[in-house]
Amino acid sequence: MASCAGLAVPLDRLLTPGSMSDIAIRAEGLSKRYRLGKRERYRTLRDTLTDALAAPFRRFRSREASDEIDETFWALKDVSFEVKHGEVIGIIGRNGAGKSTLLKILSRITEPTEGQAQIHGRIASLLEVGTGFHPELTGRDNIYLNGAILGMKKAEIRRKFDEIVAFAEVEKFIDTPVKHYSSGMYVRLAFAVAAHLEPEILVVDEVLAVGDSAFQKKCIGKMGDVAKMGKTVLLVSHSMASIASLCHSGILLESGRRTFFGPVEQAIDRYLAGIGESDHEIDLAEGKDRRSGTGELRIVSAKALDQDARPRKQFSYPDTISVEFEVEGLSKFHNFLAVVKVRTTTGITVLHVPTPPGFYWPGPDSGNGIRIRCTIPQCHLYPGTYIVSIWIGRNAHLEVDWAPDVLSFSIDQGDLASYGFDMGWKHGLYFCDSEWSIASASPYMESVATQETGRE
Repeated sequence: MASCAGLAVPLDRLLTPGSMSDIAIRAEGLSKRYRLGKRERYRTLRDTLTDALAAPFRRFRSREASDEIDETFWALKDVSFEVKHGEVIGIIGRNGAGKSTLLKILSRITEPTEGQAQIHGRIASLLEVGTGFHPELTGRDNIYLNGAILGMKKAEIRRKFDEIVAFAEVEKFIDTPVKHYSSGMYVRLAFAVAAHLEPEILVVDEVLAVGDSAFQKKCIGKMGDVAKMGKTVLLVSHSMASIASLCHSGILLESGRRTFFGPVEQAIDRYLAGIGESDHEIDLAEGKDRRSGTGELRIVSAKALDQDARPRKQFSYPDTISVEFEVEGLSKFHNFLAVVKVRTTTGITVLHVPTPPGFYWPGPDSGNGIRIRCTIPQCHLYPGTYIVSIWIGRNAHLEVDWAPDVLSFSIDQGDLASYGFDMGWKHGLYFCDSEWSIASASPYMESVATQETGRE
């Protein structure tokens, strides 16, 4: 049985002068085990009253129970690291790698099965949309409630109140019960509270995906401001652009284990290399309801294809590259706009490819999945690794689904090898065809050419 000491740290340990003064978080051998199997049925009063009648059959029930699946799953296994005060750490990995479990342990939401986590400072966590909100209370009341949960005094919350409301952009609805809020309003207010109540440690999971792009930029800016103030930030995100722009270091988790902890650029490179080496598609269906947009259609899979429609992760310049994605859902509309967005690992957008005018979506009202393919003939991207995101809207202003960083692919030198030097994307973004010729020569160059001809 796990000890609560894995989460709580004695107050005298935290306040001892000079002890671990630079350390904000220390994780030692963190492991979390979950038991898989048939969930026990909840027993009602009626079940209790009829228990005596069921006694003759208990032996058979026990026999059935022994046949049920009883397996264990380690969401985290022996994860250790230290985070100093003022550091901004990105935690990256695929779905199911253990990122959210790690944050829940650090936020004292769940206990570790093994190991311990020492937290030095007041921690504010934003792990799920509206966590800690009471649906019957107004936005105003929930700000004070959340602040109290985070250990803030009423005067301190009052001082930050107007700034929180302005940031969340919910002024008109601040006295409305939050059960009437949209998911976007929920996350704006939840993030505003967590970020403005001056925690020493801010922990943010992949919840900003439900906000629109303008608010995501706003949140990234706010987290940058928090980091500049010397606060500690732990950020889980599938957006490598956000991780690269905000974080100093990165922790890479794979199957519950820490496989890398170091400079964020190296962490991202290893993560993307792992995606590129995998033959498995990212499960976009998992967590699809947490993504932004109306949700009437959702992207459930995506892959890169070569000119023969075969899935590939590695291409050569200038191969034909296709991005194919599957969409599921119900909608009475048939005119949608889709965009395939391609970025470098540092977040620079190099391609923004929309569906052409009049593109017709066949039968989204049937509920059956449809596959849509965007083909780029002879792609002229410079060699390097690229990340693909996909956006769907009814038009340019009404978002239906936004699936960031759904896949990555790499392009090697190919025909560019003939130039004799590395033509990586750091030299440019998109290699265009060109024609070179001698338009004119100076008198000096002509005389040199004449002399050279005479010598021959």
